[in-house]
Amino acid sequence: MLYTVGEMARMLDVPASTLRYYDKEGLLPFVMRSSGGIRMFQESDVEWLRVIACLKSAGMSIKDIRTYIELAMQGDGTIDARLALFQKQREALLAQMAQLQQTLATLDYKCWYYETAKAAGSIEAPKQMPLEEIPPRFHSVRQHLQDVPKQLPDEMPKAI
Repeated sequence: MLYTVGEMARMLDVPASTLRYYDKEGLLPFVMRSSGGIRMFQESDVEWLRVIACLKSAGMSIKDIRTYIELAMQGDGTIDARLALFQKQREALLAQMAQLQQTLATLDYKCWYYETAKAAGSIEAPKQMPLEEIPPRFHSVRQHLQDVPKQLPDEMPKAI
C-alpha cells in the first residue's frame, strides 16, 4: 500500500513538514515519487523513518544521518562504516546521559537544600550542615559544588 506525506506523518505522529524536511535534506532517497512528483511512502519506509527519528533524538547530525543512509543504500560493503557511525553516536549519547545524570543529581541536591532551608526557616541550616549530616547520596554533589577550580598558570608576558 502507498501513503502520502500526510498519511505517513499521521501514522508516525510527526508533522508532515518533518517528512518534507527529511526529503529536502536528502534523507529519503528510498521514497518513491508518483509521475506528478508526489512522494509516495511504502510500509517498508516506516522502519527507515523511525531509525531517522531515533538518530535525531540521539543527537546525530543531519549530515551524519545522510551519510548513514547513503552507506546503507550501497549495501553490505558498508557494514563496518555504518557500525562505526552507530558506535560513535552511542558513545556521544552515553556521555550526554552521564552529564544529564550529574545535572539531575545537582538539582536533587538543591531541592533537598531548599526543603531543608524552608523547614529550618533559613538557608544557613543546610549551608552550615556538616557533610556527615547531609544524606550520603548528596555528598559528592556538595563536594563538587564547593570545589574551587585549580588556578591556571599566569599567562606568559607577551613580546612587544
